[in-house]
Amino acid sequence: MLAGKKGLVIGIANDKSIAYGCARAFQRDGADLAITYLNQKAEKYVRPLAEEVGASIIAPLDVCDDSQADALFDEIEEKWGKLDFVLHCIAFAPADDLHGRVIDCSRDGFLTAMDISCHSFQRMAKRAEPLMRDGGALLTVSYMGSERVIDHYGIMGPVKAALESATRYMAAELGPKDIRVHAISPGPLLTRAASGIAEFDNLMTQAKTRAPEHRLVTIDEIGDLASFLASERSRAITGDVVHIDGGYHIMG
Repeated sequence: MLAGKKGLVIGIANDKSIAYGCARAFQRDGADLAITYLNQKAEKYVRPLAEEVGASIIAPLDVCDDSQADALFDEIEEKWGKLDFVLHCIAFAPADDLHGRVIDCSRDGFLTAMDISCHSFQRMAKRAEPLMRDGGALLTVSYMGSERVIDHYGIMGPVKAALESATRYMAAELGPKDIRVHAISPGPLLTRAASGIAEFDNLMTQAKTRAPEHRLVTIDEIGDLASFLASERSRAITGDVVHIDGGYHIMG
């Protein structure tokens, strides 16, 4: 589905990462990848995974550092001359703000969570736009806590709601250039980011119990969806929040 396509994957932390499951699917379906790591500490975990999927570009990216983002996209333009899709799979909130009540969230904590988890997607889209001369796809990852109150999800609920809203506006703005924008909303599964949420094991147990399929999704199944959305087979779909949770989100 992705033969000849060039894609950027942001957010691999380890082999349990949603972004890693997506990268494997992208590579399997023929894409050439650029993969980023947060810092030197993360590089030793990410680089072997990037090499495993044959990434042509492996580069540092702290999304708060504009110089690193500029260097990454300069390298992509120099090496490939184009970009067909981007997967943005990062989220962060300071622990004190994440574990407290929404109304107790500090100003700095809220701004940090919004900057890294939401606005960075817009910044990546802005840099990708001129490289998507023949259209493309921008993908991000959300969670059901954007739509309803999930215990212990806290400030990330409003932040993910903002991310989903941004997805719709970006889809409307970039549609005339044949650039599609999607938010993927998986059910709960154990990733490094999820491990920071209090009592996350209970969320996974509840999802397995209540979902019509009575199981959790896998990173490879999320990868299959992401690969479809990055391909021309999804050319008439944009601006949606696409749930992949065994039907958990339909249950009352």
